[in-house]
Amino acid sequence: VAFQLSSGQCHDAPQGRMLPGHPNLEKLPDQGNIFMAMDRGYEDDETRRLVKYKGFEPVVPPKSNRLRSWEYYKERYKRRNEVERLFRRLKGFRRVCTRYDKPDIMFLNVLNLALINDAFFV
Repeated sequence: VAFQLSSGQCHDAPQGRMLPGHPNLEKLPDQGNIFMAMDRGYEDDETRRLVKYKGFEPVVPPKSNRLRSWEYYKERYKRRNEVERLFRRLKGFRRVCTRYDKPDIMFLNVLNLALINDAFFV
């Protein structure tokens, strides 16, 4: 699991472009295709190129106003809701939802504790 914190007023796409290079997501040479399910907010050409360059297979549908669309794994994209449901469960923790801990390192520690709690008690 990899997280990238950003300020509330900035767009997600520049932060999302940093995640494929995160050390936790390094591809091992003996693995096959590793799929990265992405939201449509990240379906721009630059992000998809970066994800492919890092060795992942992007799973994201094209926006409806795209002139040139592409094929994607629809069954794999359907599993993206598992990530959305995880974020919904994390927002049930008051300290995660309201972010009372201002320093990033404290917030990440609280987030890790919430993930551990979610893994053991759900």
